[in-house]
Amino acid sequence: MNLVLWIFTGLLATALLVSTVKAFLPREKIAATGPAAEWILDFSPAALRTIAALEFMAVIGLILPAVLDIAPILVPVTATCVALLFAGATTMRLRRGERKTAVGDLVYLGIAVFIAIGRFGPWAFTS
Repeated sequence: MNLVLWIFTGLLATALLVSTVKAFLPREKIAATGPAAEWILDFSPAALRTIAALEFMAVIGLILPAVLDIAPILVPVTATCVALLFAGATTMRLRRGERKTAVGDLVYLGIAVFIAIGRFGPWAFTS
């Protein structure tokens, strides 16, 4: 189960890292990729940079504490914060009527909850 948790942690961290592109590309260019990306126009560039920074910190918090064995309790704490981030993303999608794209956010929400439960519970990084 430890391996499964690491795989899901890697997948979630990769998705979050890819998502930080919103800090570097213009909003209009991202929105032009399709209807699923039009939400980006609802946020200011500063808000998008803030969200991207939070996502980048989440990548660090999901991986480094466990790998370096420095405060590994931060892994499930970060996973809980990521779950809250995706709960907000899902809420935003549903308010916009984007039910199909909300499914992806719900999947990431479920992965984050799975990691948090696993790392707080039976597969915690304790000696």
